[in-house]
Amino acid sequence: QVQLMESGGGWVQPGGSLSLSCAPSTTALAIYSMGWYRQVQGDQREMVARIAVDGSTSYADSVKGRWTISQNKARNRVTLQMNSLKPEDTAVYYCKINSRVRDYWGQGTQVTVSS
Repeated sequence: QVQLMESGGGWVQPGGSLSLSCAPSTTALAIYSMGWYRQVQGDQREMVARIAVDGSTSYADSVKGRWTISQNKARNRVTLQMNSLKPEDTAVYYCKINSRVRDYWGQGTQVTVSS
């Protein structure tokens, strides 16, 4: 089965940076888009950044200007560079791949921003 391998979560002080990466366990996927979503307990999961195969990107208003999503097409790897982190960015972050067949979700990685 396909698994999404996520890395980069952890703890950081406000104003700091983290980089999240995600790649599927196989390259044999017809990927339409890849992205990162986050969820705080009790809240709705929200899209924070997404990139399509044509390179077009989408960002949540709350992260525009602070974060950048990029893609390594050869490895189907997506990276989210998270700068100027704020306490309100604290959440579980999930990688999502939209493919021709179905959507795939990572298990989630915790990002905690606090002093």
